[in-house]
Amino acid sequence: MLTLNLQNYINKVMSMQEKSKILPPINPEKTVETISNFIKNKIDESKTEGLVIGLSGGLDSSTAVTISVKATDKINILGLIMPSKTTSQEDLEDAITVSEHLGIETEIINIDNLIKPFGDLCIHSANEQYNQLANANLKARIRMMILYYHANSMNRLVVGTGNLSELLVGYFTKYGDGGVDILPLGDLYKTDVKNIATHLKIPDKILNKAPTAGLWAGQTDEDELGIKYHLLDRILYLTTTEKLEDYIIAEKLKISQKEVLRIKNMIKSANHKITPPPVPKIR
Repeated sequence: MLTLNLQNYINKVMSMQEKSKILPPINPEKTVETISNFIKNKIDESKTEGLVIGLSGGLDSSTAVTISVKATDKINILGLIMPSKTTSQEDLEDAITVSEHLGIETEIINIDNLIKPFGDLCIHSANEQYNQLANANLKARIRMMILYYHANSMNRLVVGTGNLSELLVGYFTKYGDGGVDILPLGDLYKTDVKNIATHLKIPDKILNKAPTAGLWAGQTDEDELGIKYHLLDRILYLTTTEKLEDYIIAEKLKISQKEVLRIKNMIKSANHKITPPPVPKIR
């Protein structure tokens, strides 16, 4: 049972928070302009000639490539669709639909034949969970290599499609989909990306389908994370921006402190993915 003083403190903080949205709204038009200018500037700064981007048929890649077309001429953009046997036909078709609508050059490269040889490389025993993770990460890293091979050959930048929600909890593969030159959506929560996508008139079919990395059959992001994005984003915002105590976040969102702590532990565990490799101090 909370003491009266503690309950009063929580009520006071919650009252202050209620004066604004838990996730402050963004201006979609201004945000798109800011991101478009960012991309344009990075192309100029790097003296490169365009962009290469992986298209999954999902919300993030569809939004990132649509903004990219606003930043540079579509002839300077190459979209790579890289399906495997675990890629759904729906995602494949959606990726093709987006690229055709935008009028960008697109290639489809099936990665199954590139994955297959790795099965014989590691003879060390591992449990099924580790094997599944290794195979999932392998797909992301093979796609990264294909993107960079094209980008280097064409003097272009690799555009990442990760958002802030994924970056904070480490929901990406180190040196895989995390291995990119620029992250245009990297300061947007998944909720923000959906708002931007709505503004950009991304097809409802893509807007409303369950997010998935297609790493194994039936995989969805929210099942793997164990939480819906709309709730995750609010926990992340209250934790990292507002820096509220666990019990206040739990009370405000009507969830358990245990769930808040679980997400905070994910943030802590993900730190190694978004910082340079550690180096011992010699001098």
